[in-house]
Amino acid sequence: MRGFFRLYMFRRRFPSTASTANVIESRSVYYAGSQISYSYGTGMSFAYCKKLSALHTHRCLCTSVQAKFPWGSSSYEKLLSKLETSLEDDCVDEAWEAFNNFKCLFGFPTQQLASKLIISSSYTSNVHWLRKAYDLVIVILKEKPNLLRHETLTRVALSLARAQLPVSASKILRVMLEKYSIPSSDIWSTLFSHLVKTKVGSYLASEILIEICGHYLHRTVDRKSSRQGKLVIPSATMFNLVLDSCARFGSVLKAQQIIQLMSCIGVVADANSIVAFARIYEMIGQRDELKKLKGHIDDAPVILNRHYRQFYDCLLSLHFKYNDLDAAAELLLDLCRCSKSLHSSDALSIESNRPRKPCVFQIGSSNLKTGYKIMVDLEKLPTDLVFDAQSHSGLVLFMDGKLFPTNKAMANIIYGYVKARKSSKLSNLLVNMEKETKQREPSLSSDVIDSCIQLGWFEIAHDILDDLESAKITIRTTSYTSLLRAYCRENMLEESKVLLKQIRKVGHFVNLSDEDVISSFLHEDGTSCRPDTRITASDTSSCLVGFLDREIRKEEPSCPLIYELNASILFFCKAKMMEDALKTYKLMEERNVQPTVLTFSHLVNGYASLKAYRQITILWGEIRKRLEDTVLPADRDLLECLLLNFLRGGYFERVMEIVNFMLKYKMYTDKWKYKREFLKFHKGLYRNLKQSDARTDAQSKRLEQVRAFRRWVGIYHIV
Repeated sequence: MRGFFRLYMFRRRFPSTASTANVIESRSVYYAGSQISYSYGTGMSFAYCKKLSALHTHRCLCTSVQAKFPWGSSSYEKLLSKLETSLEDDCVDEAWEAFNNFKCLFGFPTQQLASKLIISSSYTSNVHWLRKAYDLVIVILKEKPNLLRHETLTRVALSLARAQLPVSASKILRVMLEKYSIPSSDIWSTLFSHLVKTKVGSYLASEILIEICGHYLHRTVDRKSSRQGKLVIPSATMFNLVLDSCARFGSVLKAQQIIQLMSCIGVVADANSIVAFARIYEMIGQRDELKKLKGHIDDAPVILNRHYRQFYDCLLSLHFKYNDLDAAAELLLDLCRCSKSLHSSDALSIESNRPRKPCVFQIGSSNLKTGYKIMVDLEKLPTDLVFDAQSHSGLVLFMDGKLFPTNKAMANIIYGYVKARKSSKLSNLLVNMEKETKQREPSLSSDVIDSCIQLGWFEIAHDILDDLESAKITIRTTSYTSLLRAYCRENMLEESKVLLKQIRKVGHFVNLSDEDVISSFLHEDGTSCRPDTRITASDTSSCLVGFLDREIRKEEPSCPLIYELNASILFFCKAKMMEDALKTYKLMEERNVQPTVLTFSHLVNGYASLKAYRQITILWGEIRKRLEDTVLPADRDLLECLLLNFLRGGYFERVMEIVNFMLKYKMYTDKWKYKREFLKFHKGLYRNLKQSDARTDAQSKRLEQVRAFRRWVGIYHIV
């Protein structure tokens, strides 16, 4: 107003010098040492001039921001024209300059121009403009949310996800969910395909998927509300993307929650879902679930064996973890039978004509109300998303249309039987595998015998050879001679003579005496007896020896009992039988079995289902001690589960302890989620209570803890 007051005094003192119009038309004002020229039209209103004067005063007081007005006139139309022209010419920097100048004078432009500026900035290759577009979206959402279109928010979220800015993308997606502005399932799938590439993005994608399911499950409650838009049913592809990322980044607790949501939503799982289930259950040791799935997969078309290779891989891995060698041997035989039926023309013709019908997969106990079912279409293999068929443990191989156990798998089962002194079961497995494959040359059995010889297991090699002969399985001649050479080198003459009798039965060394044969082997060049050269019949046996050597040198694996005890604890917690769950936990301590992250997560979820938050605080003391002693690995899912339960129970001191642990281990903290949980359960907590009003030290301390949490999540006002 100071400028207008001077103009008024000038007019009164010099009425004949210049007219008001001339004075207003050309006037230079000096602020903070810099000259800014403005031309005011003769027909401009006093309110408009007042607005400009207020802007000038603000510019004078705020020296940190310098406005630039390169045009000659400040008219509304001219500013809009410059913004439109810059956007049409794809001059993003000029468009932002024009937008900032326009916003300083008139506020936000039209919805069309604002959307065009945001979208143009989002589609540039420069992340700087993408961040500015995101910042503008956040400002508009706070000041004028109706200015943003659904398509604009969707495109910005896609650009942010594509640029690997998952936190920013998730904020926009969550705003869209709150506004019931929900994209289609195809767009969600595209968004998730970008988000799940990183660990933080995978976590946020899983949280957003859970929120989408929550919106869908509660749609009937608010059916008549005008705010509720069209809710999208999450597709199987969305679930598969998130589950696959959970498996890759080890977020198995979150994956279990998402699998259960598939059942609640009623999504029909496909072949990709089965692979994701298998990987999750293999990581948490739930072998019974994979056993139930196997009954369905065995009935699937054999042409899908390539895809289900990963399922068999996971199940075989679990058999080894449980040290169930007999189950592993039976699965290896099943693989041989699958390979056999794959080339059966009758089987293929029957499968091509049979109708496709989804099956029901029971997860958990069918006797408990906590169990749930999922519809599975085993023959549906989407082309838009196919998981890497040759990844994971490397126990099962698909080659030439057949499923084979790899050398790693054979090394596991060979060493397992040898360690348990059950060579007869190993021989029986080899005999059955040779009969199922019906190869002209039994290379597998010979490779096993040769590997045993190289490792010095002569007795085991001879026992296997005897059992194969009894079953009328042909053995390579080199296997006989390799074992005979080893006997001679170790001066095991009696064993050499017994083996010579067997060799003569197959037609070798018929015209030579025992002494001549043994003497010839004893006088061979010593180099022929070295471990790397004495067996030349098969390169495969050398690979098998390498895997066997790794198994022997490998550190003692985790106790198989831990998987059985964890399964028992899970069952009791699901049944809300916490006393039995605690007894099982104490049994672990008695048997010196170290509890895992899954052990504590089962117990926490069990107490949470009963809302026994005080018991969780006691359990947290045990977990914290193990974390500090580095006996238990810091798992984000477990810590967040504890944090949410303490938040719901009002234990804010424990909440901040968990927060400090997460920050210590540099874990991502989802403040958006924690803030929402706080407002849901403690919206009016200590609303009018001040620090001076606290009656006790405990109340004063609790008040400070609540305030600390509010500051951390960003609640600065009294809600």
